[in-house]
Amino acid sequence: MARSSTRPTSRDVAQAAGVSQAAVSLVLGDKWRGRVSEATAERVREAARDLGYRPNLAARNLRLGHTRTVLLVVPALTTEFFAGVYTGAARVAADHGFGVVLYPSPEGIGPARDPFASAQAALDGVIASSMAADALTAIRGDQLPLVMLDSDPSGSLGAATVNLDITDGIRQVAAHLLDLGHRRFLHLAADVPSWTFEIRARELAARLDTVPGTSVRTAHAPISIDGALTATEDALATPGPRPTALVCDDDKLAAGAYKAVRRLGLRIPDDISVTGLDDLGLATAIDPELTTVRLDAELFGERGMEALLAVLEGRTPQAGDIPVELVVRGSTAPPSTP
Repeated sequence: MARSSTRPTSRDVAQAAGVSQAAVSLVLGDKWRGRVSEATAERVREAARDLGYRPNLAARNLRLGHTRTVLLVVPALTTEFFAGVYTGAARVAADHGFGVVLYPSPEGIGPARDPFASAQAALDGVIASSMAADALTAIRGDQLPLVMLDSDPSGSLGAATVNLDITDGIRQVAAHLLDLGHRRFLHLAADVPSWTFEIRARELAARLDTVPGTSVRTAHAPISIDGALTATEDALATPGPRPTALVCDDDKLAAGAYKAVRRLGLRIPDDISVTGLDDLGLATAIDPELTTVRLDAELFGERGMEALLAVLEGRTPQAGDIPVELVVRGSTAPPSTP
């Protein structure tokens, strides 16, 4: 018998599962907990799958006055990190019937034009990196339900903040290098006015200050390989004892630093140890492979979307920063000079 071309309805699902249409709406709208049993919910989901039922989101959204669309505002996608954030956010969004529109701000940071005639009419909420805060303000995203990523919880624009435990990542880097015997440090800092980079500088200085005889110099660079190369060359050419450890705010900065070190005729890690932060694909593409801090970008995106769903539903988002992990590879070793 040929399958009917008529699109299955929620009434068809209710009849197949032996429940009311109200129960179908609760289950497929993910609002069933505490109202119907787990067994009933699974029966409804199975019936919907068997019938090929898809909710009419357009009609539902007209009734509710919502678009079930979220904007993810991030710096320009110059690394795969924010692509991972998007992947995680979109996966959780899809599980709840939401779509995610990705909006990379021009040049990574700075003002941006509103991509919508009216963001407030087109969106249910916004997830934004603090690195794109200027763009966020320009599109008036701070007037919508908002979750901030990598942002100062005490001064965040958002109703919730989701952070990676960058402070602990820097502690792990500092402890590793200090344990190896390093005392002269160069910090290659991202030249980006963002809280997430401010805490890296602050925590590194605080950690090193606890050990007598340590010194740290700072060089600022845009997050680009050429920018890092120039800044590192200039810093290492400065008169005085050469640093034995180079701490980079980002793996891309570390890749530029590698080029500078080699241009100066130095070896990694024999003459200078180098660390990064992110664990991007290039961390294992360069030689020696880079000691860096692994950040779970997809989990970061998932937690951001889960926090926004909680805000939209009036719940308290999950607390606590996302753990990070130091991955030790071949770019760090004990210093060869006293």
